[in-house]
Amino acid sequence: MKISVLSSGSRGNSVLVQTSCTKILIDLGVTKSYLEENLKELNVDPNEITGILITHTHVDHIQGLKVFLKKYHPKLYVNKIILSLLKEYIDNFDYELYDYPYFSVGDIDVTVIKTSHDVKGSVGFILKNDDKSMVYITDTGYINEKYFKVLSNHNLYIMESNHDINMLMEGKYPFHLKQRILSDKGHLSNKDSSYYLSKFIGDKTKTIVLAHLSDDNNTYELALNTLLETLDKNKLRVDNILIAKQKKKTDWIEVW
Repeated sequence: MKISVLSSGSRGNSVLVQTSCTKILIDLGVTKSYLEENLKELNVDPNEITGILITHTHVDHIQGLKVFLKKYHPKLYVNKIILSLLKEYIDNFDYELYDYPYFSVGDIDVTVIKTSHDVKGSVGFILKNDDKSMVYITDTGYINEKYFKVLSNHNLYIMESNHDINMLMEGKYPFHLKQRILSDKGHLSNKDSSYYLSKFIGDKTKTIVLAHLSDDNNTYELALNTLLETLDKNKLRVDNILIAKQKKKTDWIEVW
């Protein structure tokens, strides 16, 4: 299994996951043309996309969905709440409703993690192929402790590290928006993200990708240094730490 983060941030999110016989997207918050261009650079035919997993229905996670579905017709994998929200503006698409917490797409086994965001039905995912696994969690105010065990010791983590609290509080956002971001239905700060990762990573963990960084309230350096300081404090080490960027895909990342 290998992945490429095609885009990550407040203006668009999408991740490609590929195994020997399955290709899926997590979210489609970029334009069809951007997606087609980046898939081509990765030697992936859009017609080969097996399915799309949707974390939630905010526009930065689904803005390209309607046009892409009309042209390529992949299957969506959604819960009942996300389905009802999508049907408000997309007609006649192929979908499969999943039951919590497990389902499969081709040779990828998926575990659903309920997240806490200011839109109904929001989720994260654990994806497993053979003996390799990855976690994808963004857009959540916190992670419930009941999930700590199932989230522990995976090979790769894509984890939200949205904002630096000091930058947010001293920045230009109105107070109500700052409150939303900091709330239990908002976004994980650098400190939050680093704390959770320090609880989750284990001897199998080879790669961390920090994701969904705010353009206005974070920097790559602050996010990375916060994580490195937390790992060092807890005597933990991960060799490969990356930062996902807006409108600039990562190279293929092997889940190993």
